[in-house]
Amino acid sequence: MDTAYLSTPPGNESASTPLVAVRHVSKRFANGTLAVRDVDLELGAGQFISLLGPSGCGKSTLLRMIAGLGAPTAGTITWPGETGEAQGSTGHGARDLGFVFQDPTLMPWANALTNVMLPLKLRGVARAEAEARAAEMLALVGLKGFEKSYPRELSGGMKMRVSIARALVMRPKILLMDEPFAALDEITRHRLNDDLLALWERERFTAVFVTHSVFESVYLSQRIVVMAARPGRVMADLSVDAAYPRDELFRTSGEYAHLCRVASNTLKEAIGR
Repeated sequence: MDTAYLSTPPGNESASTPLVAVRHVSKRFANGTLAVRDVDLELGAGQFISLLGPSGCGKSTLLRMIAGLGAPTAGTITWPGETGEAQGSTGHGARDLGFVFQDPTLMPWANALTNVMLPLKLRGVARAEAEARAAEMLALVGLKGFEKSYPRELSGGMKMRVSIARALVMRPKILLMDEPFAALDEITRHRLNDDLLALWERERFTAVFVTHSVFESVYLSQRIVVMAARPGRVMADLSVDAAYPRDELFRTSGEYAHLCRVASNTLKEAIGR
């Protein structure tokens, strides 16, 4: 076994109670397409997990089911870590999450502060408190001074920062991210990867990050769940044994290059099955 990674059987990643447990989940769409088949997965509290695979392997479908934005055709998604009792994906636990889509999905008529305040407003938080919390979160994502800026006045990377701030303003236990940096240039993507890790280390939410980039998955993650397509299924669950914090020195290190080779070879094997 390669010493850089420890492979664990899907569904047995943690001895403690998981935050989310995905058990034998399958998803078949109305047109007959089997998008996800028999996925077993546990998400531990405070972990950073990437779902890695080619386009069409069911990564986003699985993420949306975890979020409660779609129901499994078979199997269950439970939140045993929430109250000690298993709950369905539409139960109380499913509300304690933030979701970042591929597109920032900001309200174009609202400034950055108002966009970030939206979840607080929907929860009935008083305006003064909502403004203070939204301003604090914008500062944490590096947008202090841009509170009154509108989406049309922001770059692609800045709009994604607003989207992340909005997802985190409720201090969720889990942050689900669906290829949020895929459309950005490499420099901006690297900077946002660094900022995301800094936020994760500070807030200690569970992060589930969908990507088709081997390099991004290795840089960010403690675990990489490798998926194969048609139908989507988990082929490997890799533990990335590299210390945090990670920075530019890590990106250019032999250790990082080696880890990327291992992940890439695992992905090639998964795609070939």
